[in-house]
Amino acid sequence: MITREQVAEQLRQYLQHQIALEALVDWAEEAMREGEFDPEYFDVLRDIISRLGVADVKAFGLTWEECEEMLARLGYQTKIEITKSGE
Repeated sequence: MITREQVAEQLRQYLQHQIALEALVDWAEEAMREGEFDPEYFDVLRDIISRLGVADVKAFGLTWEECEEMLARLGYQTKIEITKSGE
């Protein structure tokens, strides 16, 4: 079963450049095929995952603002930390 924590983790990994957009899209497409979402968050999970599944199409893309909004819908907030290279 896909949970909001799993979706948030996928978005975190993407935003921190730990996985590529293609991997995020592949994960979302597989999650849609499975189709078993946490019933408490079914609508939110379905909406977000279906959006992530088309993020590799140039016409759709995926912006920082969209990721931030998705995470907020999942009950998370984003925080940016900037450090000097090499530290």
